[in-house]
Amino acid sequence: MTKVEPAPEPTDPDVDLHVPAQRGELRRAPVALLLVISAGGVLGACARYGAALAWPTPAGAFPWTTWAVNVSGCAAIGVLMVLIAEVRTAHPLVRPFLGTGILGGFTTFSTYAVDTQRLLDAGRAGLALGYLAATMAGALGAVWLAAAATRRLARGRA
Repeated sequence: MTKVEPAPEPTDPDVDLHVPAQRGELRRAPVALLLVISAGGVLGACARYGAALAWPTPAGAFPWTTWAVNVSGCAAIGVLMVLIAEVRTAHPLVRPFLGTGILGGFTTFSTYAVDTQRLLDAGRAGLALGYLAATMAGALGAVWLAAAATRRLARGRA
């Protein structure tokens, strides 16, 4: 009796090794995938660091630079996902390079957490809570608005 293999599922270049079905994606092109994610991550992290150097946050003040980086990065993720998932087909390494790599390296949960801790240490609990809420609302709103605007612009061109 011949074993019938199920049809392969569409691949998603963002691999979660905790999901058994996604481990196979890494086996197909591990070096290329890891290289593009790493290269993109370096570029994104350097851009974020440059922003922090250009616009430093004074001690105890609202971390506007980190907030702006996270919100603008989330907006870029919204645009990117619509463009490569709904508007046109992209090379399989575009999403891991731009999304996971560059934008993943650019946006920063770790600095967001450190900034919040610094505000708490400075006795600015209200500002810390406001920063937590503003970042969450800004990031989610930016993804949604950017994706909606990109869809609308893409429909207008079709």
